[in-house]
Amino acid sequence: MEYEVVIRLSSFVVILLLVSLWEYQKPRRILRLAHKRWLLNFGLVLLNSVLLKLLIPAGAVGVAIWSASASFGLFHMVMIPDLVKVVLAVVLLDLFIYVQHVLVHKVPLLWRLHQVHHADCDMDVSTALRFHPLEIVMSMGIKMAMVALLGAPVLAVILFEVILNGMAMFNHGNIRLPLWLDVRLRWVIATPDMHRIHHSIVRAETDSNYGFNLSFWDRVFGTYRAYPKEGQDDMVIGIAEFQHERDQRFTQMLILPFQKPRD
Repeated sequence: MEYEVVIRLSSFVVILLLVSLWEYQKPRRILRLAHKRWLLNFGLVLLNSVLLKLLIPAGAVGVAIWSASASFGLFHMVMIPDLVKVVLAVVLLDLFIYVQHVLVHKVPLLWRLHQVHHADCDMDVSTALRFHPLEIVMSMGIKMAMVALLGAPVLAVILFEVILNGMAMFNHGNIRLPLWLDVRLRWVIATPDMHRIHHSIVRAETDSNYGFNLSFWDRVFGTYRAYPKEGQDDMVIGIAEFQHERDQRFTQMLILPFQKPRD
């Protein structure tokens, strides 16, 4: 368990620094509020990290360790090579995350929580870390259940956590990729230009490009959108009701799911 924490924390810090430097060197869009939102976004990730450690200290990796010791879950019932189990587990966990992401958009009660993520009226690496604490706890509970049902190997869970966090920071990054590279990459993974459409103020565009990591789920299930109507430079980010700097406050985001929708 100790090495898992070191791996995840070190990879998080390295990827965060690399994407931040990339944003500084080659920004994709001009940010409306620049980095004024960082205190809120990083404040939320700090709160969420502490909360998870207090409430669910073992996390998904702990469930994987228990599953291995108890021989519980699908992969303990089938005779396939360990490497295949690792690859399949990573892919299936990514599918579960895609399905969960669709549900938090479609179920009104879950959208109340998830809108904290979308209420950011800019999009950069810090947006990847911006989630309401209740959604983070719920997501971890779902992830732990899926790990147990699959009997996912410990290595697969660690890899998945590192990949998911790293890819989320990458595709939320305000970074510019050459068009030829973006077009090719998005056949496999969600690129920043692809995922940015998901953060459009236009609801039809918000309800597309759900993938955080593998992009082909969107193509398979018909939720892929190649381009925003207004183009990448003119597309408005966020939610219509939360387009002012006063909305980007820590306490406002914590109580947001419990407020009545604005007219």
